[in-house]
Amino acid sequence: MLMLNNELAKPFLRWAGGKRQLINALTLLLPSEIDVYCEPFIGGGAMLFHLSPSVAYINDISAEIINVYQVIKDDVEALINKLQWFRNCPEVYYKVRNLDRDEAKYHSLSCLTKAARTVYLNKTCFNGLFRVNSKGEFNVPFGKRTNPDIVNAPTLRAVSDYLNSAVVIITNGNYADVINKLHANAFVYLDPPYDSVSSTANFDSYTKERFGKDEQVKLREHCDGLTSRGIKFMLSNSDTDFIRDQYK
Repeated sequence: MLMLNNELAKPFLRWAGGKRQLINALTLLLPSEIDVYCEPFIGGGAMLFHLSPSVAYINDISAEIINVYQVIKDDVEALINKLQWFRNCPEVYYKVRNLDRDEAKYHSLSCLTKAARTVYLNKTCFNGLFRVNSKGEFNVPFGKRTNPDIVNAPTLRAVSDYLNSAVVIITNGNYADVINKLHANAFVYLDPPYDSVSSTANFDSYTKERFGKDEQVKLREHCDGLTSRGIKFMLSNSDTDFIRDQYK
């Protein structure tokens, strides 16, 4: 696989559970040759940008996240210009956050406006969390950060350059729909919402559809399917007894 390395192409969102700090350790576990790269839970995309593969399939069930990737690919300059109008203060933050409380009005917004909203909220919310309630409404409080990098133009442009110079197929859907279509020459990196280590520490609230124990079992079954088809994969998850039992 040809690597299209660009040091400026890196995650453009703050992401709980992001892999930037673990990249060097994870890279040691990768196959020596990867023809087609696939990441069905793309999130912040740390592994994708580190590898910068020339052929990649990226997916997420979050329409908001995938919309940002698509807008960066299609019109990054418009996104940069839009972001310059946002201010880091609670009044603006909660006004922007509440745009999704009216479902009809929110769906009438342009893809560009939705993408700018997602980036702005991510950069100014508490702890960089991307979390929604059972109605799919973003519900993270204001972060009170000093001078957050709302408009990181060099990174956004580098990501756009990568997405346009490589063959990157961007989809918004269930991870299973993506991996079921892969051929044997693909490699899959799976970084799903993790199994909860306690009743109060869970990170499965990226969409209104939660990723609980049943979903973890289904994911393991799909991993068995990848193995039976000769497709190599790597998976990250919590080190819990439940997960160890699934993959024993």
